[in-house]
Amino acid sequence: MTDTIENKAQLIDYIAGGEKPREDWRIGTEHEKFVFSTENCRRVEYAGENGIGALLKRAQTADSEPIMEGENLIGLKLANGGSITLEPGGQLELSGAPVHSIHDTCAEINQHLEQLRPICQDLRLTLIGTGFDPISRREEVPWMPKGRYKIMRDYMPTRGDMGLDMMLRTCTVQVNLDYSSEADMREKMRVSAVFQPLATALFAASPLQEMQPSGYLSRRALCWRDTDPDRTGMPDFLFSDDFGYEQWVDYILQVPMYFLYESGTYHNVAGLDFRDLLAGKLPGFIGRRATMKDWEDHLTVAFPEVRLKKFIEMRGADAGRWDELYALPAFWVGLLYDATAQSEALELARSCTAEEIQQLTYDAPKLGLQAKLQNRPLSAWARDVLAIAEGGLKRRGMLNCSSEDETQYLQPLHQIVETGQTSAEKLLVDFGIAQNSKLFPPQGETKPCGWLINRLRN
Repeated sequence: MTDTIENKAQLIDYIAGGEKPREDWRIGTEHEKFVFSTENCRRVEYAGENGIGALLKRAQTADSEPIMEGENLIGLKLANGGSITLEPGGQLELSGAPVHSIHDTCAEINQHLEQLRPICQDLRLTLIGTGFDPISRREEVPWMPKGRYKIMRDYMPTRGDMGLDMMLRTCTVQVNLDYSSEADMREKMRVSAVFQPLATALFAASPLQEMQPSGYLSRRALCWRDTDPDRTGMPDFLFSDDFGYEQWVDYILQVPMYFLYESGTYHNVAGLDFRDLLAGKLPGFIGRRATMKDWEDHLTVAFPEVRLKKFIEMRGADAGRWDELYALPAFWVGLLYDATAQSEALELARSCTAEEIQQLTYDAPKLGLQAKLQNRPLSAWARDVLAIAEGGLKRRGMLNCSSEDETQYLQPLHQIVETGQTSAEKLLVDFGIAQNSKLFPPQGETKPCGWLINRLRN
């Protein structure tokens, strides 16, 4: 028996296979953080007694399994179904297990950080949460020993100016959610597409580049805009009322390949067409037909702000401080895991056009909540959307051991809206930049990098 792909219907069925009844919906949260040396304020190499490899080795427990590439430990499979993996520049990522509630997400993230803190202390390392490395130049960041990253490293500069920055100098937090049907997927994707720029603004936490203001509140989001036009951005078809699984498959099929993984080796096929692999005509691999594992791999090389696999990924937020890591899943679960909230959010989303949202994906990273949609500042939209999300979380009625519901995790976002200050703007003020000149280089002396790392430590 083979899993060779014979027709497009199998690709559509693969996506449709993600459908789950509401009672089986889960929440998966992923977050990345930078690893710095406390001795010299530099990003950390893989090798060495204080390197990323040593950190992973120390983090391995009796109930976790190593993920190896050759002789290198590149990640850990956790007993709960989650994993710890490495991004290209040594950013450490927790891919959380599918859980029932934001309370579970909170416990999972806390346990993860509490496990790593003493290890980092022993290794003279620290973890910081922000969307863009505020200190390092691109050429100072070490590369991790993963084959697919070598392929992407060579290809990225041919497609955009910031692809290597995206790989080496960005960190994000994302949430993965389920859907029950094609119609439910369509609604969730529409709401997500419209309000991703709002999430970018609310979670903006990366205003600095190389110890200077970058001119953007989310420098991370700017990187993604200029990584690769073939695979980033916000596809317009998400705004279509007849969008479905087949349109998503057609979109993924036109995204160029990066690699072909076979017998433990990543083969460089960057820029080639997956449809040729389906037909057995891929240059260098004539006669080799695409398998479902190849399709699973190829689904990961498209980087839109909202991505569909067998679940929906919300990908538009900066990583930040620990309490904002819970706030992102609370935001999207509140909107999309309650039928009334989803209906209210969809009605609000349908008033927005693809053109308006495309423009907002440029404005929100720079202006944050001061950016405008339909002549209203995003801060006003945020109040409306947060009210919907709060109602959704209340109706879910998921209580912790203290009989508290999930609305508590929205508090950092309410505070941002009430004060008018995102984490990025607070950081600029603390960094010594007057609020009324936050988008311009500072005058005079700024804080040292050690202060900055302590300020951003998770």
